[in-house]
Amino acid sequence: MPGAVGTVNDIDAQSTPTPKRPLVIAANRLPVALNDDGEWETSPGGLVRALLPIVQESEGAWVGWTGQADSAADIIHTDGIEMHPVPISADEMERYYEGFANDTLWPLYHDAIKESNFDGDDWNAYVAVNERFAVRIANIAPANALVWIHDYHLQLVPAMLRAQRSDVRIGWFNHIPFPPLELFQRLPWRTEIIKGLLGADVLGFQRERGARNFIAAAHQLVDATEVDDNLVNFDGRNVHVGNFPISIDVDEFELLASGRAIRQRTAQIRTRLGDPEVILLGVDRLDYTKGIGARLRAFGRLLDSGRLDPERHVMVQIATPTRQGVELYQEERREIEQIVGEINGVHARLGFPVIHYLHQMLPLGELIPLYRAGDVMLVTPFRDGMNLVAKEYVAAHVDGDGVLVLSEFTGAADELEDALLVNPHDEHTFDDVIVRAVEMHRHERRPRMEAMRKAIESANVSMWARSFMDVLDT
Repeated sequence: MPGAVGTVNDIDAQSTPTPKRPLVIAANRLPVALNDDGEWETSPGGLVRALLPIVQESEGAWVGWTGQADSAADIIHTDGIEMHPVPISADEMERYYEGFANDTLWPLYHDAIKESNFDGDDWNAYVAVNERFAVRIANIAPANALVWIHDYHLQLVPAMLRAQRSDVRIGWFNHIPFPPLELFQRLPWRTEIIKGLLGADVLGFQRERGARNFIAAAHQLVDATEVDDNLVNFDGRNVHVGNFPISIDVDEFELLASGRAIRQRTAQIRTRLGDPEVILLGVDRLDYTKGIGARLRAFGRLLDSGRLDPERHVMVQIATPTRQGVELYQEERREIEQIVGEINGVHARLGFPVIHYLHQMLPLGELIPLYRAGDVMLVTPFRDGMNLVAKEYVAAHVDGDGVLVLSEFTGAADELEDALLVNPHDEHTFDDVIVRAVEMHRHERRPRMEAMRKAIESANVSMWARSFMDVLDT
């Protein structure tokens, strides 16, 4: 996901919580990557920017995978923090990561848009990697530390860690949706997952409905009892279950978007696109949950019907490569590229495609001017835990203009109420909402954008981290 860049030292320490105890973060990936010179450098992204200062100030550590198969487990020192790699073999990369995490859990947790593959060997690899994470954390966590585990890759770690270290306080946060009971029950290892998560002291979800879905599953599958709205009792312990909607580094985005270089690049983009009247924009990972194909088809229908004009309206779609070794993602890429070709074949003029499609990762210096240039932003996934692109677009529009079309099936829809909300499964309404966004008068656009900007400014990524830490660090 696109996000703000910089080093931990760029952040105002007063904007981040300072825990009373050492903090250990555990996530599938470490917050560093090897650069072309073979040196470790901090990865971009708002999540990393929010969490690294807390770890640094608490003299804690970060546990995760390097992203490379069979990489060494040597400690990495960077930004004044110890990074503890968890080695993963090539076979485990295929079965734990591409298999169980992304071919079983990911589609199931996203409304079963694609069928999940329930493979016992993939599950065994998932268990083995989770055990390795738990052992690594248990071995390096200081006494009475706070441990904050992240995402669906590590759902067994809380209980595994608790069995080894009863002194630590354990939190877990789910960055993707948590499915309703009817879908979750399809998982053959559903009880093991629930018990694994209930090893935590605090369980965080993006939306209230995700927290409620978990509570329903815990009650049905392991007879956990709800003490009150945020507490579940299991095995003699109370577990806090709540929603903690994640956000972005709003100040950083606004600062970058206001710079002269970004303004100049924005003007250049409009010129290179032929100075159209309206630029429609989509920025997504190339994932079947993002609804890119449905969005492109809607644009094509509107051109076919004459409701949009290829000489006045153009679309830019950025599709960031991801999980390219997984067949479902290869199929998604082929389908999207076919749709783009068909629409351009009918509606493009010589030298002026009506859809400008890029299958690549863009640096923030290119992404922010695209946000600024986009008159209408289309964020229309079929299901998303939050979708930070929607918030990034709003933060980048320091000019107070622009229209956000937002799927009602995103966590962001709970906060950005002044976006034009849409059901991406409803073709007729989808088309109408896009036309409304394109034709919206500035007297309606600007108050809507102002309200959305106030919403994200009142809840940035540091506030998200603080809200979770306040519950965990008690």
